[in-house]
Amino acid sequence: MQMKISILLTIMVVFFPAMGQGQVTLTSATDITREQVQVVLEGMGESIDRQLKVVDVGGDNVAVGILHRDSDNDTDGEHRGLVHMHISETYVVLEGGGTLLTGGEIMNPGEPSDGGIVIGPSFSAESRNGQVREISAGDIVVIPAGVLHSWLEIPDEVTYLSIRGDPDQVLPAGYVNPELD
Repeated sequence: MQMKISILLTIMVVFFPAMGQGQVTLTSATDITREQVQVVLEGMGESIDRQLKVVDVGGDNVAVGILHRDSDNDTDGEHRGLVHMHISETYVVLEGGGTLLTGGEIMNPGEPSDGGIVIGPSFSAESRNGQVREISAGDIVVIPAGVLHSWLEIPDEVTYLSIRGDPDQVLPAGYVNPELD
């Protein structure tokens, strides 16, 4: 009997970790309208990546950013890119496209930076044997934390949303781009 209780408790702790931890009950959703995305996109200036909002979703954060790159913002074919240490990203390509590199063996890592309110702690590195493919409007790419990624070539432009999973809450929950106030 003692053994069955121990097994049951172990299963509960492993498969239901939130039990007994004061679960958060969320009572509303967060909207980001097409108009808000457009306002931030039009106000980007020289920036290529602007956070729209960072939302606490009950123990994790989710951030949504808009990115716009042109041929000046690619690596000219060099297999080097960025690695986010805590943030996973999902790219939703809205317009344009280019050649995307993800993964591979990380070589010659640079010094980590704090990444600010956009990407959290990150570093640059080179990739050996990463996956290279063409990405265009309508495509979705999921990039787990710790995976190198970069645009090798952008023939014209690419505009995409980045939905950033932030389980370590390194991005500031509650952040709203000032242009949306």
